Amino acid sequence: MTSSQLLLPLRIPEVGPSLGKIVTGTGRDPGGLELDMIRHRLTTRVFEAAGEARRLASRDERRAAVATVGRTMWLEAWDEAVAGVADLMLMRIAARLDAEARAVRMPRRRRQRLQLGAAEQGALAARLGSAGAGLVPALDLLEERVAPALGATALEREAMEAWRDALMTAARRLEEAWLELEVAIEAEWSHWNRVADEVARWRKPLWPVLIAAAVAIAGAAWLGLVMGGYIAAPPWLQDAWRWVFRR
Repeated sequence: MTSSQLLLPLRIPEVGPSLGKIVTGTGRDPGGLELDMIRHRLTTRVFEAAGEARRLASRDERRAAVATVGRTMWLEAWDEAVAGVADLMLMRIAARLDAEARAVRMPRRRRQRLQLGAAEQGALAARLGSAGAGLVPALDLLEERVAPALGATALEREAMEAWRDALMTAARRLEEAWLELEVAIEAEWSHWNRVADEVARWRKPLWPVLIAAAVAIAGAAWLGLVMGGYIAAPPWLQDAWRWVFRR
């Protein structure tokens, strides 16, 4: 067993440069959504984890240090960001559909049916989350390189470097996932814009009006024929006339 004194020191690299546009922003508001708060939260989550890992490494708590910046942290940070974006988007979609429905005076019950159900909400979040597909293989590689790095001695420096490289790759893949997420937001919003346009074109059906008009015309024609003596008045109508004329 290699003694701890012979192990290479565990140094956590600076991940900020590899996060790229997650730190600096892209300058875009995809779908008109303001994502800065979610992006800042994602950045902070990663920076805090890296800072805690350095603290643990300085106390020679190597396993805890690598776990702090391990697979779980990256996935949880990404899932939290996606959930925040999905919630923001769902509120925006609901507001747009409701506004269009009110503008064309859609009945309340029909407006309520426009709201996304739990299944549709889950599907939207899943589509957005799929932007992080490229992150998963990078995290698998990071996980594979943990054990060799923890036991690396001066003669196994490449194992430590491989783990550090995998950590930086995870940060770069997270940036790529964020950029893909912005593209996915644009695609989703384009779809819901079309749905909102369909709602804006909604008009009240004419068949109830046509039926009522037909009934009224038929009734008026029948009454005219009765009053003109062309057809016999039914008993109930004759009684009504006698009562009116007596008054």
